[in-house]
Amino acid sequence: MTTQRARLDHVGVNVRELATATAWYSRAFGLRTVFEFTLDGPGLSGVVLEHPRGWRIELLHRTGSAPGPRGANPLEAALHEGYGHFALTVPELRPLYDTLVGHGATEVMAPGPSPEPGVDMAWVADPEGNLIELIGKDV
Repeated sequence: MTTQRARLDHVGVNVRELATATAWYSRAFGLRTVFEFTLDGPGLSGVVLEHPRGWRIELLHRTGSAPGPRGANPLEAALHEGYGHFALTVPELRPLYDTLVGHGATEVMAPGPSPEPGVDMAWVADPEGNLIELIGKDV
C-alpha cells in the first residue's frame, strides 16, 4: 500500500467549550458544520467543520478535560512534543489576519517574512490559545 493517493482529511483541535469554539471557527473562517457527534461512554463530543475549498477542522471536547502544555508562540510550542499548530495557505495574508483578530483571535506574530524564501507568514491564537499559522502565497 502506498500513500500516493492519500490526502489530509482534517485537523483535530481539542477545545474547552465546544459550542463557543464552533461558533468562533464558523464565523472567523466561514466554515459550515458537516456533522456533530457524541460518544456517551467516554463523554466525548465533536463537530466537523468544512471550508468551501474542502479543508476541515474537527473540534473535540471531552468532559473533565484540562489544558495541557501550550506554547504562546511558535518557538514556545516547539518545546512541547505533539500538536503545536495548524497552518492555512492564503493568497492575501493581511486581510485574513485582520479578520481573525477582529473576531477575537490573539495576535501572536504580525505578517512578515517566512523562513521559506519569497513567502510571508503570520500567527494568531484562537480564543482558547490554539496556534494558527497563516502562510501567504498563491493557492
